Amino acid sequence: MASKNTYLDILKELKNKIYYPVYLLHGEEPFFIDQIADYIEDHILDESERDFNQTIVYGKDIDGPTIVSYARQYPMGANYNVLIVKEAQDVKDLGESLDKYLANPVKTTILVLVHKHKKIDGRTKIIKDVQKHGVVYESKKMYDNQIPDWIAGYVRQKGYRITPKAGVLLTEFLGADLQKITNEIGKMIINLPAGSEITDAIIAENIGVSKDFNVFELQKMLGYKDVYKANRIVNYFAANPKENPVPKITAILYQFFTKVLILQQLKAKTGKEAAAALGVHPFFLKDYQTAARNYKTDKLQRIIGYLREYDMKSKGVNNASVPDGELMKELVFKILH
Repeated sequence: MASKNTYLDILKELKNKIYYPVYLLHGEEPFFIDQIADYIEDHILDESERDFNQTIVYGKDIDGPTIVSYARQYPMGANYNVLIVKEAQDVKDLGESLDKYLANPVKTTILVLVHKHKKIDGRTKIIKDVQKHGVVYESKKMYDNQIPDWIAGYVRQKGYRITPKAGVLLTEFLGADLQKITNEIGKMIINLPAGSEITDAIIAENIGVSKDFNVFELQKMLGYKDVYKANRIVNYFAANPKENPVPKITAILYQFFTKVLILQQLKAKTGKEAAAALGVHPFFLKDYQTAARNYKTDKLQRIIGYLREYDMKSKGVNNASVPDGELMKELVFKILH
């Protein structure tokens, strides 16, 4: 058949009861693979049909010939025999074992090969064999700057909206773990009216951070050279050191000021082109533009040096006694003055 571009393409076909004899799901991002495999597991067969017609096995516990023997079985009292091989990357000689079966797969079997955390070389025979009769889907890892837009689309699918700032905050505080992100979104929308908007205040309330006193607000205030607000935030950090570790703060500020320095070197300093070059959401580009105007190149280079220095000090290098809160105050003073 063909390789599918998105997991939504595959889910749409599955929901329309368009099935293929074999699915090869591989790649570095497990979330999309799980979405497809879980749908097949939960929806192809009725609950009453699963006892005799659905088999779930794990790669480390099975070999290729046994997979083939299961796949050649015919359904009993159902239209399909569903065989899901999880952790297929652990099956030894997977491609060689399935070679003959994939040349002529059983039409009433739906074989799902779940090969997570690693892509299969597109030139290998198993990819080409599956493409002749079924679906190959590569689940690619998303870049950090892609995740806020993906969150917005996911929230829309659920019938809600989310502000750009809220999407970025969710990404920054939870990282690139899509499963964790969707779990948190699920918890939030339980208590929200259908169609309502998720704001940064709602994100802050639900994931246990302050809307006004977080590293991204500090980043913004430093960029704007707002001494009063920057000091308010850093004083809050000093009073809550466990929630605001210096290495985490310096890492985020390092990325920010490095991108500000890059922006100063770009020919196009506005629009989507500049945002793409920096790897940031266009909604936040103005914060980088403001900082680029407020700091000269030599000052930005010194700031990046300060961030490295204070990151090391927070880890005990050339610092025997200064607490983290005081280190942060010193760092912010040096950045602003």
